[in-house]
Amino acid sequence: MSVVQRKAMLKAEGFFPHKKNVKGTTIIYSRKHATAKFVRVVVDSGIGKRSGKVVGMAGVKLCYVNRTKSWREITTEVFTDNKGLVSLIKKVEASEKFVKTCKHCKAKKFTAKTGNVVCSNACWTAWGGKKKAASPKKKSSQKIAAQKTKAARKKNLQRVPTPKSQRTYPLNKKPQKKAAKKLQKIVAEILPGDLVSVEEIELDKITNDFTGSILGIVMKADHHGKVDVNWTANTSNLPEWDMPFTDHYQGGQRRTYRFKVLSRSVEWTVAA
Repeated sequence: MSVVQRKAMLKAEGFFPHKKNVKGTTIIYSRKHATAKFVRVVVDSGIGKRSGKVVGMAGVKLCYVNRTKSWREITTEVFTDNKGLVSLIKKVEASEKFVKTCKHCKAKKFTAKTGNVVCSNACWTAWGGKKKAASPKKKSSQKIAAQKTKAARKKNLQRVPTPKSQRTYPLNKKPQKKAAKKLQKIVAEILPGDLVSVEEIELDKITNDFTGSILGIVMKADHHGKVDVNWTANTSNLPEWDMPFTDHYQGGQRRTYRFKVLSRSVEWTVAA
């Protein structure tokens, strides 16, 4: 892989090198996103800052510059060589429309170290600490007790006693509890690099197949079952928040959505 070729490709795409890389020793390039405000396309060139040689593959991701000028990674970094660099930059840039937006300040959301998806501006710190409205004063215990006594007397006056000869006493039978229906966990093996679409499931039957209208590439799958996908196409009416994001779901649901792996044969089975 030629260093000159890689630098020329980045320059042609409008990228400029950063003066320093606080997290590593390679040269970082970036430029503004074509349409999204405060979003930058960031490329780890894989070129050593001291050696000036290619020391690894190029990584591409999107970052959001928040109010304090801090950069928050809003997409997973994807790596490639010189041949796929330009096309990968375009795909990652297009994935910006699938990144969730804060409903309060409209900033992009990112995955924090805790694993929670939060606002890049941390806007909840402005409104989350407001004091709760003062609760209405509670009635005194003496007043409540008096009201209960009055209500009990009124109920006893209205009750008509049943003659002893007509009284029936139920047997000491305990009500039989209905056996709770155990929900089954349905799982499948979803791996990074898989080409996926979406299936709609209702009562364990496929009711809609989105192959041809929804397409994505699996970027990451962790041991908790969480799956990160770069959705490259969606011409259906299925909103972003209904897209599947795990390698499992509970069977017997009214309606849910799961992955359909197109690049290899994968079956959904009941977990042991």
